[in-house]
Amino acid sequence: MWRTIINFFRTGPDRQRIQDPELTRKLFEHKRWSVFLSVTFGYGFFYVARINFSVVKKPMLDENVLTTTEMGVIGSAMLIMYAVGKLTNGFLSDRANIRRFMSTALLFSAIVNLALGFFSVFIAFLLLWGLNGWFQSIGSAPSVVSLSQWFSRREIGTRYGVWSASHGIGTAFTFLATASLVSFMADWRWGFWGPGIICLVVALIMYRTMADRPETYGLPSAAEYKDDFPAKGLQKKKVDKVQLEVVKNPAIWVLGVASALMYVGRYGINNWGVLYLQEVKGYSLVDAGSVLSAYTVATVFGAVASGFISDRLFKSDRNLPALLFGIVDVAALTCLYLLPAGNPWLDSACLFCFGFGLGVLLAYLGGLMAVDLSSKQAAGAAMGMIGCFSYIGAGVQDVISGALLDAGKTVVNGKDVYSFDAAFYFWIGTAALSVLLSLTVWKAKRTE
Repeated sequence: MWRTIINFFRTGPDRQRIQDPELTRKLFEHKRWSVFLSVTFGYGFFYVARINFSVVKKPMLDENVLTTTEMGVIGSAMLIMYAVGKLTNGFLSDRANIRRFMSTALLFSAIVNLALGFFSVFIAFLLLWGLNGWFQSIGSAPSVVSLSQWFSRREIGTRYGVWSASHGIGTAFTFLATASLVSFMADWRWGFWGPGIICLVVALIMYRTMADRPETYGLPSAAEYKDDFPAKGLQKKKVDKVQLEVVKNPAIWVLGVASALMYVGRYGINNWGVLYLQEVKGYSLVDAGSVLSAYTVATVFGAVASGFISDRLFKSDRNLPALLFGIVDVAALTCLYLLPAGNPWLDSACLFCFGFGLGVLLAYLGGLMAVDLSSKQAAGAAMGMIGCFSYIGAGVQDVISGALLDAGKTVVNGKDVYSFDAAFYFWIGTAALSVLLSLTVWKAKRTE
């Protein structure tokens, strides 16, 4: 059985090369754009089945389904499993049929979400949400591997930037549509059923529209197709070697830790932002979701702009813009915390600035800087390592943030009131450390 499963997900053999240049061009262009649109929008829907838990936290707290500490543990279980899966599946992605690998993962994530709507006990959420983390981990690295297979080095910076916007699309959809659905149905369970149904449909579409490597269709590699660098490249037998070089590269480890620290603030807002706006700023669920959807739209703009910013304004250097936008993120988080309640436009402005800066950093620190320093054959391994570090940081954040919120809880007129002071100190401090740590890799060199 295991051999059958492995063979199903393994990349196919190279087919005999198509000799007709015009047919090659038409087929290559059709498939590469189908792949590009599929990974961009498809990966966005991975977030729909991941961020939805944050939307239903307040209704679940009101019904005493879970405590903030339990929510933090559940969120951490998901993110730690996600981190381990990112590392493992990143290495597997370099050898996988991405069409089958990625679409199947979203399918199972959808099934887990559908199942979660039928449970209301801590242990069930812990196990199922942790399992969801594993399926969710088969999203990012396969996307980047697929882009690397279908686009050359000269093209991938801009495509990567646009693809990086996909998380913002999915998160914005979740904050807006899922929050509206839960409010309309007046039942937190629809926060899982709705995303589950949608992602089930998207997974089936992805299975039809994605593709394996170009060579499995009788097409040349992207490098040869665009004449970007010598087409002979690295042989399959060298994949293990170049992946080991990624593991041994100290700059990749530094970038991983910097990304982990950056992800603390990111998932602090993603996972607790809706509750923060409701508890501290006095927003309704729908209003909080709307404001945070604007923040995630800003991450889309930041991610899309990241390629232009580095390639056009900084001559393909990503270090200086990473520093500048890291400072923007620290300042925006600080301003959001200091602003008193009753200033929705200023809250939105702070979140927009934070989101835009975060979108840029997710493209750079979250993967592209590591891919730049690695062999093209090991793009999945580089993404896997960065992803592992990033989501360990996110997972630790959920446990610490949940515990800090419980520790700062008070009862006012018989109602639980949560203080976010300690949580914001934690988020702002780690964001500042991320900026400082990223300064140490400015002189790192690419491995060919």
